[in-house]
Amino acid sequence: MSLALDLTGRLAVVTGGTRGVGAGIARAFLQAGAEVVVCARRPPDTPVEAAGRRAHFRPLDLRDPAAVRAFFARLAAEHGRLDCLVNNAGGTPYRLLGQTDAERHARVVELNLLAPLTASLAAYEVMRDRPAGGSVIMIGSVSGTRPSPGTAAYGAAKAGLDHLARSMAVEWAPRVRVNTLVLGMVRTELTALHYGDEAGVAAVGATVPLGRLAEPAEIGDACVFLASDRAAYLTGASLLVHGGGERPAFLEAATVNHPAPPDATKDT
Repeated sequence: MSLALDLTGRLAVVTGGTRGVGAGIARAFLQAGAEVVVCARRPPDTPVEAAGRRAHFRPLDLRDPAAVRAFFARLAAEHGRLDCLVNNAGGTPYRLLGQTDAERHARVVELNLLAPLTASLAAYEVMRDRPAGGSVIMIGSVSGTRPSPGTAAYGAAKAGLDHLARSMAVEWAPRVRVNTLVLGMVRTELTALHYGDEAGVAAVGATVPLGRLAEPAEIGDACVFLASDRAAYLTGASLLVHGGGERPAFLEAATVNHPAPPDATKDT
């Protein structure tokens, strides 16, 4: 039995799909046969392509609710359908809470929580009346599940995004499914800015149980699954895509300060 996921004839929108994780998601949808529209404030440096096909780029400021509503209305008029929205756009600079004012932190929340809400509401207006309904996928983060010093507003927004998705899933069922991917560290063109050279990236990857950072294509594969008929009974779910998470710090401390005796692992 083939498990290939075929999204031929479907239309997917990926916000922030011009680079990094977003571009990886867009390419995965293209490989699955879907038509893909990527949106961002600026066009990609190079076209987003896969399997001999190219994603359509549309400029959009996701912080402008009127522009977002117009974008989805135009999409419906041009294509007559919308099958999947991936709310990928987001991010934050590193900024300790006390180093700036609340207004700057609010901008982070606006991009990472309010913008996906605005886009999802506009997409729902297109999906709700279609017999096949649709799928909304939130791109969350482990920053929303643990303390995130330096990115606290981002973590709070991602925690809110996960809760928002669960509530949307209940309100919009059974027509529209809403799920969240909770991402750990992903290797992109900006990885060096965060972790340094290849040695630094390898050292950071070694802290992950699977021993490496995720690749954007792997995030894309998870999105394609959630958008497909194979996930028809999945809604309100949070799928952890973090390679096993983070090794608890106390385990390392315990090993250093209290090494196990030689026979500690033997069966009794």
